[in-house]
Amino acid sequence: MKDINIGGRLVGLSHPPFIIAEMSGNHNQSLDRAMALVDAAAKAGVHALKLQTASPDGLTLNVDSPDFLINDPSSPWHGRNLYKLYKEAVTPWEWHKPIFDRCARLGLIVFSSPFEPAAIDLLEELNAPCYKIASFELVDLPLVRKAASTGKPLIMSTGMATVSDIEDAVNAARSEGNDKIILLKCTSNYPSTAKDANIATIPHLQQMFGLQVGLSDHTLGIGVPCAAAALGATVIEKHFTLRRSDGGVDASFSLEPAEFCALVEESERAWASVGNVVYGGAAVEKKSLQFRRSLYIAKDVKAGDSLTDENLRIVRPGYGLAPKNIDVLLGRKINRDLSIGTAMKWEFIG
Repeated sequence: MKDINIGGRLVGLSHPPFIIAEMSGNHNQSLDRAMALVDAAAKAGVHALKLQTASPDGLTLNVDSPDFLINDPSSPWHGRNLYKLYKEAVTPWEWHKPIFDRCARLGLIVFSSPFEPAAIDLLEELNAPCYKIASFELVDLPLVRKAASTGKPLIMSTGMATVSDIEDAVNAARSEGNDKIILLKCTSNYPSTAKDANIATIPHLQQMFGLQVGLSDHTLGIGVPCAAAALGATVIEKHFTLRRSDGGVDASFSLEPAEFCALVEESERAWASVGNVVYGGAAVEKKSLQFRRSLYIAKDVKAGDSLTDENLRIVRPGYGLAPKNIDVLLGRKINRDLSIGTAMKWEFIG
């Protein structure tokens, strides 16, 4: 799988995971807070900040019927009207340029999830380096095609998606001549549990589509994304907030700055730990071989004496014959005087 350049950073299996902090609606409708999130993300060492570019009218209809209410009791948005929720959560479009400018000054890659065609037009004006297709929009093939037609990398979440849904979206992007595609394993539950993450899907998706695969994660903590990094996830996306206690539409399943800092560090460690299949000791272990056990003379002996379990022992260090030879050596006579602490050699026999 080839590397993909996103905003000047190479993303691929030969690089540490590309870490994305998702602002979503955690700005709580305050531009000052949005800017504080940008600053905190840069300080935490994340590689990219992601917005959501949407409007309530581009997402749903302004209707109060039951179809437009969230009726899942376990949802953090239970009972909310879709239109009113989205009105609260969206990032105002006029905020995008100042946020993009702030990220540029801080050296932070910034892009967005467009939820309607006009959003892509806005993001093109801002020269967004890539596009993220959210799980719920994966089936919106016209939106996928429009984003793909820009020629920029496409990161597509696959929450709820069947293999057929994913194939349709990938084919839609490729129909525009765009093969710079990264899929994200995602569980579209907020928050989700580690048990529901099913990150074994990551290498399976890689093999099935021949594409890079990452993780869009809604679990608490950093354990799941670090495990995903060890399974080959090239991208990790999690929601980001200044403080969960501040509230907000996504606060309950978002990481705080110190947690994101740990995620950057620990996911890179997880990635680096995979390495290659190695037996017989890695290069860095060679100096430790001396501390293995081997056969040593344990009492002074004279030429003609027989080796016994009292004068020949398996001890550290490892400069003598291998311990596996002890049964062959016991009872054999030595051909010279040897003092205690002599590493046993074959030349001392006979």
